[in-house]
Amino acid sequence: MYTSHEDIGYDFEDDPKDKKTLKPHPDIDGGWAWMMVLSSFFVHILIMGSQMALGVLNVEWLEEFHQSRGLTAWVSSLSMGVTLIVGPFIGLFINTCGCRQTAIIGGLLNSLGWVLSAYAANVHYLFITFGVAAGFGSGMAYLPAVVMVGRYFQKRRALAQGLSTTGTGFGTFLMTVLLKYLCAEYGWRNAMFIQGAVSLNLCVCGALMRPLSPGTDGDDPEGKEPHVLPAHSTESVQSSGQLGGAEEKGGGPGTEDSLGDMPAQACHEKAAHRKDMCAFRVLKTVSRLTMRVRKGFRDWYLGYFGTASLFTNRMFVAFIFWALFAYSSFVIPFIHLPEIVNLYNLSEQNDVFPLTSIIAIVHIFGKVILGVVADLPCISVWNVFLMTNFTLVLSIFILPLMHTYAGLAVICALIGFSSGYFSLMPVVTEDLVGIEHLANAYGIIICANGISALLGPPFAGWIYDITQKYDFSFYICGLLYMVGILFLLIQPCIQIIGQSRKKYIDGANV
Repeated sequence: MYTSHEDIGYDFEDDPKDKKTLKPHPDIDGGWAWMMVLSSFFVHILIMGSQMALGVLNVEWLEEFHQSRGLTAWVSSLSMGVTLIVGPFIGLFINTCGCRQTAIIGGLLNSLGWVLSAYAANVHYLFITFGVAAGFGSGMAYLPAVVMVGRYFQKRRALAQGLSTTGTGFGTFLMTVLLKYLCAEYGWRNAMFIQGAVSLNLCVCGALMRPLSPGTDGDDPEGKEPHVLPAHSTESVQSSGQLGGAEEKGGGPGTEDSLGDMPAQACHEKAAHRKDMCAFRVLKTVSRLTMRVRKGFRDWYLGYFGTASLFTNRMFVAFIFWALFAYSSFVIPFIHLPEIVNLYNLSEQNDVFPLTSIIAIVHIFGKVILGVVADLPCISVWNVFLMTNFTLVLSIFILPLMHTYAGLAVICALIGFSSGYFSLMPVVTEDLVGIEHLANAYGIIICANGISALLGPPFAGWIYDITQKYDFSFYICGLLYMVGILFLLIQPCIQIIGQSRKKYIDGANV
């Protein structure tokens, strides 16, 4: 997905023998590459951070529209889910328009979604403006930020991705404080106006996504328009000279009349020439655009629908099943914790230091520490991945039993640290499918996470509407999450048993 010689970071250059050789790009692993990390860092702050802070607005929407918690939670879950689910389809825009243009358009659409949501008269209006429009804009800005970091780094790719994704934790902390302040001072509608203006910084982040080579991101490789002859071209001068010379030689009585008609004839020729060139440029632009769209669609189609072999990998299918339930256990606390705090009468303590901010801050350290531990030669990445998943499941089961701020803070810290396994997901995916299928496989996993984020918060809200408690929603999500982990554990055993059985049958036949 999205790979070319520009993406890999090498330019083709003619050597003295007219052969194509590879020359490392000077910005790979240095120079402008760190600006890509900075750009991606702020994209994570503005998109993922603001989405993780939507619990603040969820409380405001419940008070404003007096709808059920299940229905209201759809607004936040749509925004989160659409951002991730559309990831594979945003690849079509990247292949056609390039990362820079895609991110800038996404920033404009995301900002527009925030601003239009300030005029919401009901929850259903927010489904369209905030859930779909702002969510789609977030997806258009988010994926290019991840792709460009991968393009600019080879040796330090893991470090670069780790640094850029820490923006999620910083953003959750900052956006939670910002939205709480704006809602308290100006009301939630004006807060969304201001947040829409802040989201325009996504366009600045997109503008920083400079392609590695002049031909990258769909630009013309030469970067130049074909030279157009001016109106007074050499040919016209020669033809005029020949015409004048012929008439001078003729010397007839009509010579003066023909010379008098020359300016008007030249004006007509210039006008016709300009019309022809204008039509030529329009046709050339349309042809280029058509070719770019066709090429982009072909690359996108082959990248995602040409990977049917991925689904013959049973372990990868089990990994998809795990992803369908895993992300909701991380998202639900962010959406419903602010209201849970109100139900437990812990608002004053939570206002001093929000529980969601605890998750966000510890999440940053979790990503860094787990990444360092997983890189140790004596440690298996899979073991670290599974242990953190079990810790997260255990935290989800214990959370409903805590009714004090201190107890909830400890559990939130565990959730934040154990959820740092997100930084290990690309490594685990590569172990399953290989480096050649990593991009496509990871896009499918992210899409599955999006479905989990889409359905998890509304499900928790519906459970509360039925039971008047959030406890059962955490228990059910924890059980489903545990089933997904068990699939990851059981599938290798099934494969080993199948291989042993096949060897036994082959040996018996011999």
